[in-house]
Amino acid sequence: MVHVQGNGPALVLIPGIQGRWEYARPTVEALAAHFRVLTFSLGAGSRDDIFNTQVDRISSVLDAHDIDRAILCGISYGGLIAARFAALHPERTAALVMASTPGPDWHLRPRHHVYARWPWLFGPLFLVETPFRLRAELAAALPDPADRRRFVRWQLRTILSAPVSLLQMAGRARALPLPNLVADCQRVTAPTLIVTGERALDRVVPVDGTTAYAGLIHGARHLVLERTGHQGTITRPSAFAEAVNEFVGSAVRLKPDATDSQSGVDSQSGVASGFSRTVSRSEVA
Repeated sequence: MVHVQGNGPALVLIPGIQGRWEYARPTVEALAAHFRVLTFSLGAGSRDDIFNTQVDRISSVLDAHDIDRAILCGISYGGLIAARFAALHPERTAALVMASTPGPDWHLRPRHHVYARWPWLFGPLFLVETPFRLRAELAAALPDPADRRRFVRWQLRTILSAPVSLLQMAGRARALPLPNLVADCQRVTAPTLIVTGERALDRVVPVDGTTAYAGLIHGARHLVLERTGHQGTITRPSAFAEAVNEFVGSAVRLKPDATDSQSGVDSQSGVASGFSRTVSRSEVA
């Protein structure tokens, strides 16, 4: 099922390794203030075809909604899928956004290899350790304890209402590192924005790995969301959405009728120069 929300230029949001779009709901809602957001949960797939299956899924979603071209926005693992789509379908990619995406040579840690081999046995350990890795980031992004409590309650409700498949998560993890990723990146021609949190706060994916894409994709721009780490898209969704909107506005010339719900992005889009900055603490709450 495809979730559609908002009006404006079409933006396809691809969720992270947990696979359920519901975990990006705050991001979807924030982006929907600027874009027509289309998102969906990742399905299953073998190691050999998991990425191409999702690329084909994106094409099907665009076809079903009569969209010629769209902005591709991938969160974490979803950034790898977005990059492959942009490489294989440049004519349908108006812009590419990769947020906290695992680097080109990212691979599982030794203990996570064990988790991925026996997900039903060790998967719960991975889920239990995750809050501890994210504790410093949440304290920085949500300094008010009441806000942190609300965020945790929302996460718990999402876990109950949209349970993840440990088996499918393990399959996605085992598919990394993605073959031909460097070559894919070098084929991307769409305006590209690489988004990371602060280096010290991302305890999930090394920021240096994510920023490597800025060197692989011609003309890519890097933006840092302050006070965030790996989860900046959901802990500071308004800041992320504003950054994406500003990037699209500066890098892509939109159609005059871009507010129409069916519009994509002008096929004659051009790239503006001079956009490279950090979203500061005071700019976006």
